[in-house]
Amino acid sequence: MRNEIYLLLGSNLDDREKNLLLAIKKINEQAGNVLSVSSLYVTQPWGVSDQPEFLNQVIEIESDYSARQLLQKLLLIELEIGRKKTIRWGPRKIDIDILFYGNTILADKDLAIPHPGITDRRFTLVPLCEIASKFIHPQLNKKCEQLLRECTDPLQVKRYVPTDS
Repeated sequence: MRNEIYLLLGSNLDDREKNLLLAIKKINEQAGNVLSVSSLYVTQPWGVSDQPEFLNQVIEIESDYSARQLLQKLLLIELEIGRKKTIRWGPRKIDIDILFYGNTILADKDLAIPHPGITDRRFTLVPLCEIASKFIHPQLNKKCEQLLRECTDPLQVKRYVPTDS
């Protein structure tokens, strides 16, 4: 049985849509097989509000890498795309977070799975529910769709509609 691995992608600098497409391409080449991709969502910035809006999406992958190995691959992909570490929750060209790695539960200083912010962030739950509404959070024993219903995050999450340029 394969692990259901869900990743959150986000970008709010430069060509956000291009950054996300490039991340998916690189993940598929270097980290695992991309199985499904949510729509893109325009989301208000979380944590630090004085920055451009994000484009977010969730993807499902399968991978032969362990969770720690996958994290290393994803960090390298972020660097390749041009991520620079600045302030926490600040603007970024790309951000890739591991949300779930099957039913794995890990809590280290550099890796926590399930991602600890899932239940508090509408920008994570909306695209996650689009492709995995029935997935059960291994710690909370709740489906993602229930987590979204219970989420109190007031920030807007809207489906992205590209503008013709």
